[in-house]
Amino acid sequence: MKLTKMFVDRAEPPKDKDQIFYRDGELKGFALRITAGGVKSFVVETLIGKKVKRMTLGKYGKLTVEQARNEAKKLLGKIATGIDPIAERKEKKIKSITLKETFDAYLIARKELKPNTLIDYNRLMKQVFADWQSKPLLDITKDMIAKRHREFGERSKARANSAMRLLRALFNFAAGEYEDSQGRSLIPENPVKRLSHTRAWYRVDRKQTVIKTHELAAWFNAVMEVKDERSTGKSSILRDYFLLLLFTGLRRQEAIELTWDRVDFKGKTITISDTKNHHTHVLPLSDFLLKLFENRRAESESDVQFVFPGSGKTGYNVEPRKVMKKIIEQSGVMFMLHDLRRTFITVAESLDIPAYALKRLLNHKMTQDVTAGYIVMDVERLRVPMQKITDHLLKLAGVVKSADVVDISEHKRNLQNHKTAEEGNG
Repeated sequence: MKLTKMFVDRAEPPKDKDQIFYRDGELKGFALRITAGGVKSFVVETLIGKKVKRMTLGKYGKLTVEQARNEAKKLLGKIATGIDPIAERKEKKIKSITLKETFDAYLIARKELKPNTLIDYNRLMKQVFADWQSKPLLDITKDMIAKRHREFGERSKARANSAMRLLRALFNFAAGEYEDSQGRSLIPENPVKRLSHTRAWYRVDRKQTVIKTHELAAWFNAVMEVKDERSTGKSSILRDYFLLLLFTGLRRQEAIELTWDRVDFKGKTITISDTKNHHTHVLPLSDFLLKLFENRRAESESDVQFVFPGSGKTGYNVEPRKVMKKIIEQSGVMFMLHDLRRTFITVAESLDIPAYALKRLLNHKMTQDVTAGYIVMDVERLRVPMQKITDHLLKLAGVVKSADVVDISEHKRNLQNHKTAEEGNG
C-alpha cells in the first residue's frame, strides 16, 4: 500500500513487540516505523555497501507524509549514485566536534591520568583556551595556535608550552579517533607542529633550587618549632610530612597520599603504588624514618587511613602553604615542596651513592640503560645507602655529630628548653 496521511493517522502501535514497520508500495525503501509507545517516524531502508541500512528521516508531525516522501527520494537518489548518506552524516558530525568535546573524550580514554594532572589540564583549558572550547576542532588553525602561544607566553612561558603540549595531545587523539567512511583520519596533520617547525617553543630551564647545606640547620629547626594551629596537632602532621619529603626524596603527592597499610614496621619499608612512572616503589626506612613513623602512628587515631590525615573530602592533608610560609619567615630559607626532593638527590650524589642505587631510591626509569635492565635491586640493598643519606642530612641539619637515631619529639623538647633558657638569660 501507499503511505498516505489517512493511513499514517490510523496506523496503530504494535501490541506484542517494540516496533512495527509499514513499507510504501510505491517508493521502494520508504517506510513508516511505529514504536510500542506510539511514536511514528519515517525511515529509508536500502542496500548500502552490500548491507541493508536504515536511516531516520524524521518524526510524523514535524514532517508530513509528502515531505517525508520527497526527502526519501532525495536520499535514495544519492545512494543510487554511490554516495553513502550515513557516512556523510557521520563525517559532517565529526567535523563539527568541538575542542571541549574532544577534551572530554580524551579524558575518558586516558583513565590513568592522575588527579593533579586532571586538575592542571582543566585549569589550562580555562586559562588558555576558554574562548576556543565551543569552536570546532578543525577550525583551529596553525596561525591561531602560534598567536595564542605567543600571547600567553608573555605571561608565562612554561604555562604557554604546557597548554600547547596539551593541545597537541588532543589533536593526536582526534587523529586516531575520528575517521571518514574510508578509514582515513579527518586530521591529516597536527597544527601544533607549527611551533616546532618555526622553533617557537619557549626554552624553560628546569628548576634547580635546593635547600643549601648551610641552610639545612635553620630550615630543620624552623620545621621542628612550627606551632600548633589547632588542638588537633596539625603542625606535627605537617612537620613529619616535610621531613619525610626531605629524607626520602618522595614526590609531594606520593607522600601526602601514603596510607598506613603501606607502612611495614616489621620489614621497615614503605610502599608507594600510585607513582608517576606507574612502577610500584618500595623504600627502606632508615632508623630516623622508622622512629618518625612510630611517633606518627602513636599520635594517630586507630581508624585513620592516611599517615597525614586532613579534614577535607580527600581524607589527606592539602598543600600546607600557611605552614610553609611560617617556616620560610622563621628560617629565612625560601623553598618549595619539590625542592626537598632535589635536596635529597643533591646530598645523595655528594655521598657518591652508586648511580643505580640512587635511581632506584628515586624510582627513576632506566629504560635507556641496557646494563640497568640486568640489575635486580632488592630493597635490602638500598638500606645502607638510605641510612647513609639520612645520617648525612642529620649532620648537615646540626642534629647529631654521629649516626645516632633521633627522636623527633625529644629534639623538639630540647629546642624549646634551649629557647626558654636563652629568654631567661636575656
